[in-house]
Amino acid sequence: MEVTISIGIGLGGMTYAQNYEFARTAIDLALGRGGDQAVVKMDDSIVYYGGKSQQVEKNTRVKARVKAYALQEIITSKDRVLVMGHKLSDVDSFGAAVGISCIARALEKKSHIVIDDITTSVRPLIELFKNKEEYSEDYVINSSQALELAGNNTVLVVVDVNRPSITECPELIRRCKTVVVLDHHRQTTEVIENATLSYVEPYASSACEMVAEVLQYIGNNVKVKSNEADCLYSGIIIDTNNFTAKTGVRTFEAAAFLRRCGADVTRVRKMFRDDVTEYKAKAEAVSNAEIYKNAYAISECSAEGLDSPTIVGAQAANELLNISGIKASFVVTDFQNKIYVSARSIDEVNVQIIMERLGGGGHMNMAGAQLEGRTPKEAMDIIRETINTMLQEGAI
Repeated sequence: MEVTISIGIGLGGMTYAQNYEFARTAIDLALGRGGDQAVVKMDDSIVYYGGKSQQVEKNTRVKARVKAYALQEIITSKDRVLVMGHKLSDVDSFGAAVGISCIARALEKKSHIVIDDITTSVRPLIELFKNKEEYSEDYVINSSQALELAGNNTVLVVVDVNRPSITECPELIRRCKTVVVLDHHRQTTEVIENATLSYVEPYASSACEMVAEVLQYIGNNVKVKSNEADCLYSGIIIDTNNFTAKTGVRTFEAAAFLRRCGADVTRVRKMFRDDVTEYKAKAEAVSNAEIYKNAYAISECSAEGLDSPTIVGAQAANELLNISGIKASFVVTDFQNKIYVSARSIDEVNVQIIMERLGGGGHMNMAGAQLEGRTPKEAMDIIRETINTMLQEGAI
């Protein structure tokens, strides 16, 4: 087993006690980002060093069990459960939200999933819940409806995101006294501060894997219906790119549990076939890719005629990794006056630290960033400059 070390340093505080607090925060951040790094926290800034090695998956489920019991107690003490993911909700975010609503149902509490813009990737999953007697019409609601329901007797569960600014409705976090966070992304300096319960595991493949584990430890033997199992299974499939990225022993155990609950592999595959326009856009992004320094694929994905071009861009970035010799791929997409960057790698390059230079973040081999006031060409130039700078510094 490869052993790594993490260091947390606090500097520039007014007192020794304040420096100690800075150091505690720094080591928490280092471990929350996957370990193998040093973090220096000063009064007004945080600097990261290292973080290049692959994370080692923990085989023990003790933490999942403890968090499941804590979550059960929190939900039992409240009247209503609101579940929220990140902006432009994806399959993993929605699947995890469905899993939390299963827990709420088992504990006899009313739950609602908060989504404003339904993307093309999530639409086939939402169709599974329409016109079914067991799901009320307000099973999926928007931000304004959620704000009306928020109150002291409401618990807000945030899934698949731990940065308040990119949640579906940041105002909801401030309105709810009880907030639970379940996420698998590495932590950044921006965190949800008033969380009653925080379960952030960067080594997990997906939020759906974490929720599937928690489901197994909730009392009352939670009954997961086949359409709900499909949603959770879909989240794992998409985030691991068909079990090829960030897949550990526990990922397969979660998938096996969902399969026993009635998830249908063929049904899931048919749901996620591309339409012709999306497939052509993805193929065009791959064919127009520039191979920079013989190791980095950089391309642009056109948003023309696509409902969710950011998802197609991410798929194109995954496809580019299938080219021999490519260490990392970057695809930029111009959508809603913003440039979305999708970055992917297999194991040689940590794309998270590259995206952090652009104001984004994510995982070691799956990350992204958003740039405002730039053209796709300028964004691609920024990526090239960042790669150059980091190669000179020895950061990648």
